[in-house]
Amino acid sequence: MEETVKLLVVDDEDRIRRLLNMYLSREGYEIDEAVDGQEALDKALENEYDCILLDLMLPEMDGLEVLEILREKKKMTPVILLTAKGEESDRVTGFETGADDYIVKPFSPREVVLRVKALLRRSAAFPNAQTNSSSKDLVVFPQLTIDHDAHRVTAEGQEVNLTPKEYELLYFLAKSPDKVFDREQLLKEVWHYEFFGDLRTVDTHVKRLREKLSRVSEQASKMIVTVWGVGYKFEVPNE
Repeated sequence: MEETVKLLVVDDEDRIRRLLNMYLSREGYEIDEAVDGQEALDKALENEYDCILLDLMLPEMDGLEVLEILREKKKMTPVILLTAKGEESDRVTGFETGADDYIVKPFSPREVVLRVKALLRRSAAFPNAQTNSSSKDLVVFPQLTIDHDAHRVTAEGQEVNLTPKEYELLYFLAKSPDKVFDREQLLKEVWHYEFFGDLRTVDTHVKRLREKLSRVSEQASKMIVTVWGVGYKFEVPNE
């Protein structure tokens, strides 16, 4: 018997909560709701959700504050931000804080369902870290090590703090050195978007990933290479 997927929908507008509840419940998901930031944080910390739909503009505590605290406590819980703010700076801030996806209002409820399904597939492909003492899942290069069991990245011996999606992107590229992936492929394989998705999402994550790696190791950051006119690849430098 399959476990019920449990979602938390956070929005201070009753109409939006009811709409999302209706569409997501049709998929067989169990829906919990919160009307403000403090209630959302309390529920997110007290329960285990498979995905959280989180509005940015909330009373008591805004969505970014909730996400920031949540990422300290529950790093791998998938979070989709819902907001009327559509500017690139707002998307970047959301991704930097640890959001997995970003949907701008007004949105199609059917698209939200597709995005949730994509994140749930991603969670199945990249489950929460579980230590396996008999077999460590490691991807090792001279300047960079990815411990997939622990979801930990180190560059030249120093740990690199990545958001879940930045980690998944790095891990996906590093598993296939020198193979070039276009943005559409990365959206499909990392974000699991088959019919929609902003290609700039990939560029934003690559930029942030390089910046975080470069703070620790310039050599490690240069391993993510832009192939102009095509996409990106992971390149191991010749020693």
